[in-house]
Amino acid sequence: MSESKLIAQPRSEFGKGASRRLRRAHQVPAVLYGHGTDPVHIALPGHETMLALKQANALLDIDLQGGKSSLALAKDIQRHPVRGHIEHVDLLIVRRGEKVTVEVPLHVTGEAAPDTLVQTELTTLSVEVDATKIPESIELDIEGAEVGTQFLAGQITLPDGATLVTDEDTIAILISDGRAVVEDETDEDGEDGDEAAEGETAEAPADEA
Repeated sequence: MSESKLIAQPRSEFGKGASRRLRRAHQVPAVLYGHGTDPVHIALPGHETMLALKQANALLDIDLQGGKSSLALAKDIQRHPVRGHIEHVDLLIVRRGEKVTVEVPLHVTGEAAPDTLVQTELTTLSVEVDATKIPESIELDIEGAEVGTQFLAGQITLPDGATLVTDEDTIAILISDGRAVVEDETDEDGEDGDEAAEGETAEAPADEA
């Protein structure tokens, strides 16, 4: 995984008012912490930060003006509930060669057998991996999988150097009978139609009166 370099500025003002002023200036308030250091409150460039954090588990090279550089992972990203822009970021300091536990997206490839339904039980896998070698995704090939096939977390091939943290017996993907689902929906529609017909029949004498 490549590193995104961000130039940070120290913050001396705090509170909602100060944060709003930073965001109006196209900056993102953040806090940098970890490895026994005191938390450092910083401001990050808004556009560059948004681009860097589009990728899950992005590794950031934070260059603090007047200080030293730190590698960090975004542990908590707060976004505006409507506009979606980043309002605050918690950054965890990491070191090269250090193992970290992260949630990596699970990407399903291939097509299951005809007339099947692919049920996704897990969208990510929790793994322990080198902080500088976090995979962008973990792939699972389901090509030709038949009804009843279960893919457990422990059966999924992980990238070199990654160790599974998710319970290995957890179902990640389940292949079920797609035709059964269609039949169930059809039966439900039929029952509704019968109930409607019965209701109309019962009301008819009242209309005639």
